[in-house]
Amino acid sequence: MYIIGENIQFMSDKVKAALKERDARFFQKLAVSQVDAGAQALDINLGPRKKDGEEVFPWMVGLLEEVVDVSLSFDTTNIAGIEAGLKKVTKAQPIINSTSAEPERLEKVPLLAKQYNTRLIALTMGKSGIPIGADERVNIALEALIPRMLEIDYPMTDLIIDPLVLTVSGCQQYCPELIEAIRTLQVAWDPPIDISVGLSNVSNAVPNDRRALINNTYCVMLMAVGLQMMIADPLDKKLKEVVRTVEERDESTPAGRLYLKIHDRIAAMEEPSPEDVDMSDPEQVAIWKTVQILLDKVIYTDSYLQV
Repeated sequence: MYIIGENIQFMSDKVKAALKERDARFFQKLAVSQVDAGAQALDINLGPRKKDGEEVFPWMVGLLEEVVDVSLSFDTTNIAGIEAGLKKVTKAQPIINSTSAEPERLEKVPLLAKQYNTRLIALTMGKSGIPIGADERVNIALEALIPRMLEIDYPMTDLIIDPLVLTVSGCQQYCPELIEAIRTLQVAWDPPIDISVGLSNVSNAVPNDRRALINNTYCVMLMAVGLQMMIADPLDKKLKEVVRTVEERDESTPAGRLYLKIHDRIAAMEEPSPEDVDMSDPEQVAIWKTVQILLDKVIYTDSYLQV
């Protein structure tokens, strides 16, 4: 699993404070800790930065490249800020996060990605927003995003499609649609285009003590349909262990065996079965309940995941 570290995130109060104070050491320690934990790239999400983006992004690139060698992902709507940051990059191939199928961004951002030889994350989202169904998301990729890349002769090996994770809190009916969108995108283009998601979005607005369970279970389900890249927290040891369990087919623990059964049933286009679960094991019951939520079989409530 290729992990783009998510922790340089403007929604974090610590990141906001460090950015305000231009605390280079804070960001360098955060970058090194993510790379040491296995991140192959780092997402830099500093918000739009309309007033100071052209100063902040180059500053961030400079201080991060002093301590890490991985790709930097520019996660902002500020095109001028992205370009200013790209001009500062001297190490690994950077990533632009992101374009969408909205006409203005689709016109400008891919050209910027080609000019600076970056990878490009493209969201399956158009002018009217995020479509509900898997087919509609795939169609945006096939009818808008990919044709634009071909039009400008952008390397398809540098394109990354993001079919968009939505939260179970209020949008759980869309969680199965993402699974099927990823499954279809694997065979929609030859050779297959890389796919990435923002995994932790699935548990936004969920109590903190339940977020890991939802993230980990959804990760297994998405890996079952071919996901090999995600923006996630590389410091999350439980998530990393779940990924390792699936990748190595480790059946040494009851929870690991259940995750693999869920993985294999989703991969085979089957629904996970209660027969796979030891209902006397609270950990397995919690995983099973989470699967039911993510497949939209029961309505999500915070109390439902209590065992």
